[in-house]
Amino acid sequence: MTALPVLQHLIILPVLLPLLAGALMIIIDERRHGLKLAISLSSSLAQGATAIVLLMLVDGGHWENGIGVYLASNWQAPFGIALMVDRLAAMMLVLTAAIALAAQVFSARSWGRIGVHFHSLFQFLLMGLNGAFLTNDLFNLFVFFEVMLAASYGLVLHAYNLRRIQAGMQYIAINLVASFLFLIGVALIYAATGTLNLSDLTGRVAGLGAQDAYLLCIGASVLALAFLIKGAMWPLGFWLPRTYAMASPPVGAMFVLMTKVGVYAMLRVWFAVFGDGAGALAGFGFQALAVAGMATIVFGAIGMLASQEGTRMAGYGAIVSSGTLMAVIGQFQGEVLAAGLYYLLGSTLAMSAFMLLVELTDRLRPPGISVLAVTMEAFAIEDNPEDPVGVGIPGTIAFLALSFVGCALVISGMPPLAGFVAKFSLLHAMLDAAAATGDGVPVMTWLFIVLLIAAGLAAIISLMRFGVRTFWATAIDVPPKLRFSEAIPIGMLLILCVALTAGAGGMLDYLGCTADGLLHGGQYAERVLAEPPVARTPGKDGAQ
Repeated sequence: MTALPVLQHLIILPVLLPLLAGALMIIIDERRHGLKLAISLSSSLAQGATAIVLLMLVDGGHWENGIGVYLASNWQAPFGIALMVDRLAAMMLVLTAAIALAAQVFSARSWGRIGVHFHSLFQFLLMGLNGAFLTNDLFNLFVFFEVMLAASYGLVLHAYNLRRIQAGMQYIAINLVASFLFLIGVALIYAATGTLNLSDLTGRVAGLGAQDAYLLCIGASVLALAFLIKGAMWPLGFWLPRTYAMASPPVGAMFVLMTKVGVYAMLRVWFAVFGDGAGALAGFGFQALAVAGMATIVFGAIGMLASQEGTRMAGYGAIVSSGTLMAVIGQFQGEVLAAGLYYLLGSTLAMSAFMLLVELTDRLRPPGISVLAVTMEAFAIEDNPEDPVGVGIPGTIAFLALSFVGCALVISGMPPLAGFVAKFSLLHAMLDAAAATGDGVPVMTWLFIVLLIAAGLAAIISLMRFGVRTFWATAIDVPPKLRFSEAIPIGMLLILCVALTAGAGGMLDYLGCTADGLLHGGQYAERVLAEPPVARTPGKDGAQ
């Protein structure tokens, strides 16, 4: 068999690299922390480099329509497993690699040394994430989801205590139910259409009979429940704030990304199955998704206002982010979708940085300081500091405070960082889309705009309160110790947010092409199904 072009093999590397690295580290003695960390970081760096190359290839026109296809075992789709990388998948691979590197460096001196098989579980988690972004088949999406979840079960219980075990058991139980629903949905879709390949589904939906179309809608609705549980949609996301609060910081940072896998799955499946080419079923479920997304925004905003702990605040912030993205998907419009994807990038980077930052800020706050602060507010007790004006700010405090300000600006959507650009772009795109129809702005669009602004206001109030209690109301006699391995990851994620802001024009152009491709799922179907197997080399007898 002739070799595939070298660049074609890059598509499978984000799955193979973490698989091999995770398996290798299992047999290495747990006392060799440095060796395990080196292998894990090398694997993640290689995944990041591969993801960047793939992004350049899909955006640079190396593959037809910016879509690369890898036929596993050389079986042509839809009969074999097909991996597919496009602009959206490449973007998610780069985002995954960036957050994974930050989380691993943060855990190098502490969390990675506690418990067993931390780095192996981390690599298996990356394998599941990368596979979910690359697969073009519903059943293999389920397989990669389960790999991701199995690794996350071990990580959420890592460095366990009683509260972490309680939250972990709830997390495991909820996700087992979601996996059961996933299988039921996949089975119903296969019964209705006879295929699970997304590209093949795109071409079959429009020709289904009434009974099969009804069965497909039921199966897709059950599948959506599984995705929305993982994406923390209200009321299915009640488990998330407690799990975030109990997870270790590097694991919490990865959980922020994992909630976006449910959003990604909805994007990929819904636009492929119920897009413009679906005939009578075109647009099925989008309106319900928009309503549920706005309800999730309300739930998350109220939760942020009610939270006192930074980790719970981050959990509710992730819920607001997921709700916003689901409501954007429900808009079913190209420019709105592009702005929503930009929002996904900025909010995920900032929320991951905030999850890491919370542990460091907790070192500034003595136990019980939150209760004391609430009591002082309730009884109007004034805090008159005895320190003279003009005392210098230690470098540790300055770094933590500036990092907190950066996270707060992006999460709340305040200028000048990426959160503001994302929300402004969303508002502009929605109003432009309404103006183009000539029928005025729909009530649902006005409601979404109001909720988007209100959620930002709730975020800035809750984060401001948290910041005042952490950096102002707390008497800090001796600044806490801060390792470079803890500061660098947070700084790196915030620098990426700044770069995303500075390059907003080019990034939105890229995401506009991404959204256009999603809205025209027929291009994906034609590209994947037309990918030929590699021809065999003729033998000596001339046989093929």
